[in-house]
Amino acid sequence: MHNYKTLLASIALFSSLSAYAQKGWIDLFNGKDLKDWNVKIAKHPYNENFGNTFYVQDGLMKVKYDNYENFDKQYGHIFYKKPFSYYLLKVEYRFVGEQAKGGEGWAYRNSGAMLHCQDPSTMLKDQDFPISIEGQLLGGNGKDERPTGNVCTPGTTIEIKDSLFTPHCLNSSLKTYHGDQWVTAEFLVLGDSIIKHIINGDTVLTYTKPKIGGGNVSNFDPKVKQDGKALTGGYISLQSESHPIEFRTVKLFDLQPYANDKKKLEKVLEKLRKE
Repeated sequence: MHNYKTLLASIALFSSLSAYAQKGWIDLFNGKDLKDWNVKIAKHPYNENFGNTFYVQDGLMKVKYDNYENFDKQYGHIFYKKPFSYYLLKVEYRFVGEQAKGGEGWAYRNSGAMLHCQDPSTMLKDQDFPISIEGQLLGGNGKDERPTGNVCTPGTTIEIKDSLFTPHCLNSSLKTYHGDQWVTAEFLVLGDSIIKHIINGDTVLTYTKPKIGGGNVSNFDPKVKQDGKALTGGYISLQSESHPIEFRTVKLFDLQPYANDKKKLEKVLEKLRKE
């Protein structure tokens, strides 16, 4: 009888730990289709997936340009259906193939996870990028230094060590990933307080106080670009910038329940670090 009770207790403990592990994670990409996502491609109306740019094949979300005659600055973004504020985002990606004809030189093996994006339905037809914070994803060309996990600021500003950062992009402290290898990028986003970029388990960039402001975004609605407004939350999107890329994991651990309890938040983050 004692052994039976012990067994039941062990099962209950294991179940509670498993429930905890799954409780906060949301698979933004289900590996089957794009039903939870909305598309906005520059020069095209909202939710027109021009040229079948974003599609699912073999359990991967793929970004390809087979149906483009010329890329022609038709920058695209695919947005998850709902916004978030406090979270850990995990993305596994790899660059593949050749860049689309007409792609900019800087866009070679270049994509991004856009954080705290404006509502995609408020983007104008010819707008190039959403007002957002970009967790930039880069691949190497086989010889030059090209770190991934950088930050760029389309229509936004951030602070580095309590100082306003005004250039468009800041490189991370990371090595270059050449070829078509899979890379794991995580972004810890805590409202408008702090954001961290984590590549293959290493924290490579930390910044604070994201706000609307600055340049590097075109053809936007002035009513949406309220310079100086704190970015406390927003939508998450993945880019199409002219180089084919594949995503096999896009998931998020929702930290909103712990936003007002620093001790609980730190405990959860510690458990996530050990996963």
